[in-house]
Amino acid sequence: MGGESGRGSWRGVRKVVCGVAAGGAVVGGVAAGPRAGWAAAVSLVVAVGATLVTVGWWPRTRPRLSVTAGAVALVSVLGTLLTGDADEESPIGLLMLVEFAAVMALVFVVARFAPARQGAPLVVLLSVSGSTVILRVGAYDTFLEACGQCAFMGFGVIVAAVVGGYLRALDVRRLSSVREARRSQRLELARDLHDFVAHDISGIVVLAQAAQLVGADQPERVMPLLQQIEAAGQQALGSMDRTVRMLSDSAGAEGDESEDRPRAYGLEDITDVVERFRSSGRADVGLELELTAEAIARIPREVASTAHRMVVEALTNVRRHARTAATVRVRVALEPSDGRGNGAEGHALAVSVVNGAEAISSGSGGLLGEDGRRGGQGLLGLTERIEALGGTFSAGPDARGGWRTAAVLPLGDAGSTRR
Repeated sequence: MGGESGRGSWRGVRKVVCGVAAGGAVVGGVAAGPRAGWAAAVSLVVAVGATLVTVGWWPRTRPRLSVTAGAVALVSVLGTLLTGDADEESPIGLLMLVEFAAVMALVFVVARFAPARQGAPLVVLLSVSGSTVILRVGAYDTFLEACGQCAFMGFGVIVAAVVGGYLRALDVRRLSSVREARRSQRLELARDLHDFVAHDISGIVVLAQAAQLVGADQPERVMPLLQQIEAAGQQALGSMDRTVRMLSDSAGAEGDESEDRPRAYGLEDITDVVERFRSSGRADVGLELELTAEAIARIPREVASTAHRMVVEALTNVRRHARTAATVRVRVALEPSDGRGNGAEGHALAVSVVNGAEAISSGSGGLLGEDGRRGGQGLLGLTERIEALGGTFSAGPDARGGWRTAAVLPLGDAGSTRR
């Protein structure tokens, strides 16, 4: 409210100042007309008045900017052509300088705000009319002298156009940056929803399929499955709410750690992800989290969040594409980044998810993973994120016939304690 009130007050002051100045220009033009010539006086009044009205009532006058600039250029040229010889006491020199300043201001406004296709020709017209106003004084003897004087005046108009164009370019760059930031936020939101919510939704589908299989023969097992489905649904809703809140809070101050702001997922959340994956399937799921609480606390937040996201994406793909895998092993550990165990080059966080070859009989031909849906989009985004951190990512068959997804994320000197 205070900002809006301040801007409203400034606009009011600007209108008053520009209105008074425009009235003064009219009075001055009428007073100087008999001595300087009415052509020069009218040209002055039109140029100064139009510029002040445009500036004072901006942005309401923006749609009419092209018409205003074109009219000023035309009247200024006509004023130069129709102005006759002036005597030594004529104030035409002062009128010429005031009109030139008004034309320069209008050139700046056009270069700054007018649409590019309209602005370029208008700047040319205003430049011609502004640079030739000096001819009204008649202080030249030859054609070359007249050209030199016009060129000198034209330099000022060019400066006004360059300054306006430069500020316009800064605006374009700023708007482009804002659009790119919004696009990045949308992509980040889409990836978060894909990684976290898709994991929970796929678990719901698996549990629902299991309930259908056991419902007829073992009805007593349906209720626990329904309770698990409810819990997974609540988890999915919580993930969506958390993701949206984190995105909306991203515009806040950096380092804001208020209690209401959700923290990013980290290594400590991997245990819960693995446990929920284990409870929704029949595979033997193991977790090797080879870090102490002290080491986890020293892992950079972005690295920890990326490691968590990789585990979620890998387990989601196991559920979709290797639903009958007998074993799944998740490992998170610190390793020397040089790969030789001497620790001289700092440490890296190694994350891997390996599922064994399919061995569990599904008992049905319609389980998740046979719906023909294509995967891999999450892996593409994950690869980009890991590589942006300077890490490496790989996904492919392992030597035992299963599938291995692995990443190595460099930490520098962060965290070196194992358990």
